[in-house]
Amino acid sequence: MRAPHIDRPADLDTVRQSYDRVADNYAHMVLTTGMGDIRRHPWLQAAIDAFADTVGDLGPVLDVGCGPGTVTAYLAERGLDVSGVDLSPRMIENARRLHPECRFRVASATELDLPEASFGGLLGWWSLFNLPRDVLPQVLAQFACALKPGGHFITGTHVGDEDTVRTEAYGGVPVRWTTYKWQPEQLVALIEQAGLRPVAELRLPPDEHTGPSVVVMAQRPA
Repeated sequence: MRAPHIDRPADLDTVRQSYDRVADNYAHMVLTTGMGDIRRHPWLQAAIDAFADTVGDLGPVLDVGCGPGTVTAYLAERGLDVSGVDLSPRMIENARRLHPECRFRVASATELDLPEASFGGLLGWWSLFNLPRDVLPQVLAQFACALKPGGHFITGTHVGDEDTVRTEAYGGVPVRWTTYKWQPEQLVALIEQAGLRPVAELRLPPDEHTGPSVVVMAQRPA
């Protein structure tokens, strides 16, 4: 399995700047409202717990698009050798402030240079939906290559038929990004095309913060 070239999204810098602007508000909302905190969402916590149990002995885990580090820190508490990356420097500053015991660095999902068969687990936890439709398959293929045989990938994302262009977020902060939505069957097909075998799927209805969503876990065949 060979990692593909990954195209640089045309709006990458704009998306990075947008997340820098909302980073402080987002981190505050996680702390005060529970948004993004899996401890307050039993089904999401169960999915992450299953992932942690599965990859715990397989080697390092990378949380791609970690934001303020909430899930990274949770996995670290579970005893995993986990680190986080995010395209937004300000998000990483918040992650380091809130979780100084964890390792974080700045990088986009499209900018990673991941050695082949080097990770027991990879996450794209509500962090890949800004990737254009032609870029996401390239990133998934790189993830598949970077996983050890038997390693697992877990992702959560927004479900829908129409993409959404956001112009404000998290307290009315001006932003500019596109939320690319997928039907669960489409996402599963992309994951399979990348060379991974889906092993579990969780579909979630809308809640007070977001619309319908899906969680998929998949394994690199041994």
